[in-house]
This record gives sequence, C-alpha cells and structure tokens, in this order.
Amino acid sequence: MNNTGWINDLRDRLTGPLPGRAAQYKMASARRLEELGDAPVPPDDARVACVLHLLHYADGAWRTVLIERTPNPRDRHSGQISFPGGRVEPSDLSLEAVALRETHEEVGVPTDQVELLGRLTELYIPVSNYLVFPFVGLLHGTATFRPQPGEVEDILRPGMDVFTHADNRKITDINIGQGIKLKDVPYFDVEGRIVWGATAMIMNEFLEML
Repeated sequence: MNNTGWINDLRDRLTGPLPGRAAQYKMASARRLEELGDAPVPPDDARVACVLHLLHYADGAWRTVLIERTPNPRDRHSGQISFPGGRVEPSDLSLEAVALRETHEEVGVPTDQVELLGRLTELYIPVSNYLVFPFVGLLHGTATFRPQPGEVEDILRPGMDVFTHADNRKITDINIGQGIKLKDVPYFDVEGRIVWGATAMIMNEFLEML
C-alpha cells in the first residue's frame, strides 16, 4: 500500500458485500457477544452516531486517525481510544455530514479535504445505546491536526501496518468501572495503547475487507 492505486480498489470493495458482523465479532469480548447475540436488533430508542476511519499518507506510510477521549465521568467511553465521531445533531443533513462534522470538530481536519470512500457495517453498542455507522475517508493534501479542547486528550496517527502485524493483536482483562472487569478482551496494541471494543471491531472488518 505504498501508492494511491489501491484506493480505487477500496472504493469498489466498499460498494460490494462486506465482511460484516462476522469480522467485527472476532474483536469482541465474550460479554459483548452475549449482549449482541447472533442477530442484534437495536432498540427503538437507540441513538445514532457516525465515526470516520480517515486514511492518509504521511512519513512513508498509510495511516489512520484515532483519538484518546478526555476523561469524563458522564461518558461511558471516557478515556478510550476511538475513531473521530459523534452523535447525530438536528442540523445534520445526512449520516455522511455527521462523520465529516465530527472529524472537523475533534481533530481539526477541514471537511472539504476529505473524500468519503464508503461505509462499513453499522454496529450497535449496548453499553451506551448507540447505533454507530462507520465511514471510510481519504484525506487529500495535508492537514494540521488539533485536538478539540475538553473532548480529545490526544490524537494518534498510527500506520496501518500496526493493525496488520500479528504481534499487535492481543488479549487482556479490562476494567470498565463500577467494579466490572471484562475477561480476555481482544485488542490492538497501538503505540502501547489498548484499542478495543467498537473501534477494534470496526477496524477488523476493514482489514478483512482488504
């Protein structure tokens, strides 16, 4: 993946059949699998959110953008590593607009520099009652990344080879608060950070699609 030729192939693959939940579930904890079941149907009151897997070429490698969420006791995903994204607002005209707006707000990338290549399989997150629509985008040109104050603690731009390297696919126990510990959770080791849950599940579908 050292040139842009593969991007055209990626566009095509995103319009065809996707690996779907089978690929996502490979990076899910046993508790998540139990909550989701074989054919999860989000409840009627599920909130809708969008995230963006933003591909860009820098320093000799294809990279994505991840954020470390600022610690917040009111946020069920506080402190976790995730793709830029957030919930739908009344002013948003489409799901695509949500992904672009949130990426601009959280990491400072102008919306007119992002080409949306397609969408991966939506994923329901029981713990926060969100139905998440993951988009894949391509950054054109260069951008100055800046974290959103109060929302984003840090911005990571790992190379995609981090996710494809078998040694970075690991398992651990994770404390999620209120005395609850998840056992044997699969995750990606990204620069010493634990990328797990919905973000890891979405990334794994992308990898299997490739």
